[in-house]
Amino acid sequence: MMSRLAMVLLMALVMSAVAAQSYPQRPIRLVVPYAAGGSTDTVARIVGQRLSERLGQQVVVDNRTGAGTLIGTGIVAQSAPDGYTLLMATPPLVINPTLYPTVPYVLERDFAPVTNIAASSNLLVVHSALPAKSVRELIALLKAHPGKYNYGSSGIGGASHLAIALFASMAGVEVVHVPYKGGAPAVADLVAGRLDLMMANLTTAQPHIRAGRLRALGVGTQQRTPLFPEMPTLAESGVPGFEANNWNGMVAPRGTPRAVVDRLHKEVVAVLGEPAIAERLTRAGLDPIGDTPVEFSKYLKAEADKWEKVVKSAGIKAE
Repeated sequence: MMSRLAMVLLMALVMSAVAAQSYPQRPIRLVVPYAAGGSTDTVARIVGQRLSERLGQQVVVDNRTGAGTLIGTGIVAQSAPDGYTLLMATPPLVINPTLYPTVPYVLERDFAPVTNIAASSNLLVVHSALPAKSVRELIALLKAHPGKYNYGSSGIGGASHLAIALFASMAGVEVVHVPYKGGAPAVADLVAGRLDLMMANLTTAQPHIRAGRLRALGVGTQQRTPLFPEMPTLAESGVPGFEANNWNGMVAPRGTPRAVVDRLHKEVVAVLGEPAIAERLTRAGLDPIGDTPVEFSKYLKAEADKWEKVVKSAGIKAE
């Protein structure tokens, strides 16, 4: 005779299967913790539009900005785990718990990873007048003149700040940080020669590189980017093991039925597999990924551990 526990587990499986078959029955809210127009918003809208067609329900992009992504992230963490409120997650999801004294979530407690959708390459770029033509030459220059050269970032604790902090730590160099309120003004000052180097988003830096105003030395991803196939990675250019890129993933509130998470994963991966979607993402400087929930969960844990070490060793604190 079936035990009470076995019956409960069986009923839970049945309910989960029924939920997946009938899901979704109303519009889905995809929270983007950034303003419209940025790379994360672009990913959300490209994928969300096609996802709406596949699911038969509208995927509504909801831009909830503020507090270094904590406002939008907190909304999703506190939402019902039913698959109707999702988050476009980015590196601050795993960085902020170390950067801020308090955050409105605990990563492993409050979120169920769905998939890492796409990553945009970061480029280590220098002003064209800087006498360094490669990563190795830059490292030698910085070691010869500790504290003489500076770099810009989108702000304290931002991805571009931590990427150079990681580079400096791994390369054993000292470089002065100049924070800005956003990546665009930092790139503008780098182009103008008021900064020496920075880790810039490929999409933002690309036109300046092609015009000769900036020099790209390497990409922060593990693999070379299709947009600059001739550009080596930092890992193969003198900083073994280096990786710092901007990724855009989808997570749901923890407790969302497994079958619903699996359905979302299946549909997003199918969307990424469509040549037209992959081409649009690539044109925007993004590399489609589409890993499994388990793989994405392991990646988030590894990213959290990596950036926690960087933040603590560099003594970085959010302002």
